[in-house]
Formats: sequence, C-alpha cells, structure tokens
Amino acid sequence: MTIYDELKARGLIAQVTDEEEIKELINNGKATFYIGFDPTADSLHVGHFMALCLMKRLQMAGNRPIALIGGGTSMVGDPSGRTDMRSMMTVETIQHNCERFKEQMSRFIDFSEGKALMLNNADWLTQLNYIELLREVGACFSVNNMLRAECYKQRMEKGLSFLEFNYMIMQSYDFYHMFQTVGCNMQCGGDDQWSNMLGGTELIRRKLGKDAYAMTITLLLTSEGKKMGKTQAGAVWLDPEKTSPYDFYQYWRNVDDADVLKCLRMLTFLPLEQIDEMDRWEGAQLNTAKEILAFELTKLIHGEEEAAKAQSAAQALFAGGSDKSNMPSTTLTGEELTDGSIGILDLMLKCGLVPSKKEARRLIEQGGVSVNGEKISSVDTAFTAQQLQGEGIEIKKGKKVYHRVSL
Repeated sequence: MTIYDELKARGLIAQVTDEEEIKELINNGKATFYIGFDPTADSLHVGHFMALCLMKRLQMAGNRPIALIGGGTSMVGDPSGRTDMRSMMTVETIQHNCERFKEQMSRFIDFSEGKALMLNNADWLTQLNYIELLREVGACFSVNNMLRAECYKQRMEKGLSFLEFNYMIMQSYDFYHMFQTVGCNMQCGGDDQWSNMLGGTELIRRKLGKDAYAMTITLLLTSEGKKMGKTQAGAVWLDPEKTSPYDFYQYWRNVDDADVLKCLRMLTFLPLEQIDEMDRWEGAQLNTAKEILAFELTKLIHGEEEAAKAQSAAQALFAGGSDKSNMPSTTLTGEELTDGSIGILDLMLKCGLVPSKKEARRLIEQGGVSVNGEKISSVDTAFTAQQLQGEGIEIKKGKKVYHRVSL
C-alpha cells in the first residue's frame, strides 16, 4: 500500500487539487509540504494533533515537512470557524507562544539533517511593503471570489473587519514565498482552510506559471468538530503542565463508541490490519479499543513511561486496583487557605477541574461532585487544613474524573 493509499484508508484526506500529481509527489518522497500553526496560545492542543500526525506519516515516507509558525498571521487573526474577531495579542505574547510551539514540535517531528524545516512567517510578512504587496499580490485576488469563501461568508452578518479580510492574502503569500525560497510544493490543512489554500496555489500558478498543490485533511471527529479538544475544564493541551498525562489519557479513553475506530485509524500508527480486526469488536471489547487508543496517543506525546503510569492510574480507579499514586493531584500551601479552610468552589478551580466557580456551582447543584465517596450537596462545603493533611481528599467530578488534593 502506498502512503497516499494509506492516508485515504485512514480517512485523512478530504479533498485535493491535483490527485495524480500529489500521489506522485508523496509516494516517491518528493513533497516539501507545509502546515501552518498560528500561536494563539502557549501550547499546542489536540486540535493540532492530527496535523502533527500527518506530518510525521509523510516524513516517515521520505517527504520533508515545514512546520510554519504563524508569528505574522497571528497579528491579523484567522476568521475561519469564528463568529467574532479574535483578541489582539501583543508581539511579545506571540513570540513567547512561538518558542513554546517550537519546543513541543521538536519532540514529535525529526528536524535533524534537513529532514524538516521550522519557519516563522513573521520573518517575511513583517518586512513587506504595503504598496508593493498590493501591486504584486492584490491584483491576483477577486473580491467576489473571496466573499464566496466559507470562512468569510459566516462572518458577513456579524461583521468582518478589513484586518481579517487580509488573512487569505497573507496565508497565500506564505505558500508563494516558501515555494520560491525553500522549494515548498504542497500545502496541507484542515477543511476550514481550503479557500485559503486554494488562494496560495492559484497565486503561484498565476505569478510563476508553476505547479503547486493543496491537500486538506479531514478534521478529527467531524461530527464533534466544534467540541474537539475541549472539556468542561477547558482545552486538552499537549503541554503536561496544562493537561497532565493522566487527563490526556482519560480524554481519549472517554471518546464515544462511534468514534474510537475513526481515531485509531487517523491518529495512531498501528497497522490498519490490526485496527480493521478491532472493527468487529463490540460491547465490552470497545472499552479495550479505547484503552489501546488512549495508551498509544499518550505514548506518542508524553512517552511510554507516562502512558503506562496513566493507564495504571486509570485501572486503579475504574477496575478496582489499589495503586492510586498516579492519580492527578494538587498540593496546596497554607497561604491558599482562608482562616484554616478552603471552600469546594475555590478548591475545584485551583485543581483545574472547572474553568470557573460558576461551572463548579452548576456541577454541585446537579449532583456531579463527590469527595471521598460522599456526594457534595452544598456549594458552601469547605475543608479544613486537618482534612487536607496526609493523603488529603479525593474529589470525583462526574463519573470519570478523579483528583487528589493535599496540603
């Protein structure tokens, strides 16, 4: 099976501009392709995970990936998938986020000996002369065609700023620039980027008369697209300081039954024959498939040792095991208590179990929170320093989220 056939079989390819040419490129290791990552936070999250997996697969087949950090495009903001304008970030924040992205990607993609490139589009976008850009690039874009793009259409009712309207041109210029400077001949991205990607492909063909290609990857869990990477406590990050390996494991362990095989095909590097065999599994066997999924993905991001710890902790909590040493935990200091105690709302917020006290209150009122096996019935419940000493207390949120707190 060729790499292109495998990508199709795994459900990763949504649409392409020139299928036969793309097959020729990637099957023979001739593609130098890029995927862009706008640094809107100081960590990658699971929404970026599929793109990283695609880069890794294509690199393993001999192709050269370019991880393009959007230090320049982040100053404008991508309107795709948005109903309102993104918050403007400072240059210092963008630069900090770029450095964090580089660190995380380097643990996943092999950047040694010219096997991959990591570039920042701020290096060329911030140097552009506005009049020159209008003359060189602006004339290649039809405003009528741009307004028909899905990323703009959904914003027209609430208002689309001229700043964001330029995003397509900037992303297109990225491809145009890298085609000429580093031999980038293909771009990949999610379904929501298709219009922007076509803009870059067309710009190269109109300006240079050369062949450039675009391929979109299917967004993970398309039926749950807007929820991807989100939990009640916020995004699922690849940074272990933001999302612990255990919580990362649990995120994948808890995917819907209907999505587990899809995730195994798209995101793991297990042989398709093994996954196809699991396709016949049902009932309790689906839980085994989810455990395999969670272990494989946690191993990819956090290493085999952390994946084993997360699996052990999950089994201890859900399968009657006794070892709870790897349960996610928070250690408080005396300064974080008020008059020697701390309320349950503050406690859940400090543990990262909820994004706000309002959410903690809602969960408690709905009977979704228990401590040491006893349901919390009052939002005014508090715990003393004495209760938190030693092994502390064990908070359970819903049916599957556990957290230990000690002083």
